[in-house]
Amino acid sequence: MKIVTDCAADMSNEELEKLGIVQAPLFIQFPEGEVNSADISADEFYNRLEAMRPQIPTTAQPSSGIFAELYRKLAQSDKNIMSVHISSGLSGTINSARDGGEQVKGEANVNFWDTLTLSGGERFQVMAAALADKAGWAMDKINERLTKIREKTEVIYTLDTLEYLARGGRIGRVKAMAGALLNLKPIIRVDTDGKYSTVKNERTLNKSMASMADFLAEKYGTTPLWVTVLHGRFAEKADHLAEEFKQKLNVAKIEVQRISPVLGVHTGPGIVGAAVVPMELMGDLV
Repeated sequence: MKIVTDCAADMSNEELEKLGIVQAPLFIQFPEGEVNSADISADEFYNRLEAMRPQIPTTAQPSSGIFAELYRKLAQSDKNIMSVHISSGLSGTINSARDGGEQVKGEANVNFWDTLTLSGGERFQVMAAALADKAGWAMDKINERLTKIREKTEVIYTLDTLEYLARGGRIGRVKAMAGALLNLKPIIRVDTDGKYSTVKNERTLNKSMASMADFLAEKYGTTPLWVTVLHGRFAEKADHLAEEFKQKLNVAKIEVQRISPVLGVHTGPGIVGAAVVPMELMGDLV
């Protein structure tokens, strides 16, 4: 089976190659032209983003035609395809994928999976699908595992500024203005419906990071966890957050990674957060 995802999953080129995962493009539309998010480095992107303030670029999902072309190409070697994508509550990508699948009926057998999350949370599900397939798992068993991972994963983050979320229309402008005036640092998570919700507001980033760790400790208790710390261009804060987690959580595995430019459009460089999953749901696969 072939596994398809999108670049919102924040997977490295090494992971994609090792697991044989094919990545559909997401696009960043700058005034001077469109860029495939996979073709621009994080630092190059943030340099361009900051240079064009107060404007910000926009993002675009792949067309159904791009997906159809991708599925046709993959079907030449394996007609069974699983397409695993960013939350339908945050992007129309999976709808484009389904429309593309309709165009190749009879040529390819495409199954679609809505991760109801993004970034590191999406990555856990994509990795699990690929690894389970390599281990010879049947489709119903893969779906069962992905359901458990989807239910038990937390994606949570805080922001230095609400400016980018507001300009991109991802939160209400009134809330954004109020937060900016009060200089609040919100803690935002991806809820069970695949959309953003606010957990709490703090006055400083350090307090937000401490509260994130407390929130996760309350949820997971002593459960061994795989923790992926994620940031835009906030390495120092990411290291600080990793230390908070090591002190308050039962960390079985921890890593620090950058979020993809296509997600950074909506957050700006000052984002730090994490994707967290119980290790028992991944440990028998990796």
